[in-house]
Amino acid sequence: MFKTVLMIEKALSDADVDLVTTLHGEEQVSFVVLMQPRGKQDELLRALDDVALGHLDRAVHEREESQAPTVASESLEHSLRHLREAGAEATGEVVEENPLNRLREVVEQSDADEVLVLTSPHFVEEFFHRDWASQARHKVGVPVLKLFASDS
Repeated sequence: MFKTVLMIEKALSDADVDLVTTLHGEEQVSFVVLMQPRGKQDELLRALDDVALGHLDRAVHEREESQAPTVASESLEHSLRHLREAGAEATGEVVEENPLNRLREVVEQSDADEVLVLTSPHFVEEFFHRDWASQARHKVGVPVLKLFASDS
């Protein structure tokens, strides 16, 4: 069985579940999902990303996307349920602080084969290599693959 640690910032869509569960063909996969919702501290970066993507209406009318713990937990449960329905084993947790330190701990504890970082595009962070995937590559001893989450 292939063991994957999956970092997400929002609930997985059907397309996201299909993407992560079919990466290894027919091989059985188990996931440890770390849900780290983007909070208020990222508002400026989100606005800059919206401008870079041409979503000026979002940049001007920045809506509150920080997820209360209840919403993050519900999003995590939704994601775990859909991964299980797709035939994968899945456990997970909401990570509120130090997501990269927790990632390293989970990779070591679960003896993971890889890390998948599934996020929306964050061009400013990516340019400066401050995105999760870039930072994770220096913290964990397994391959890190960055994937872009579906907009649906």
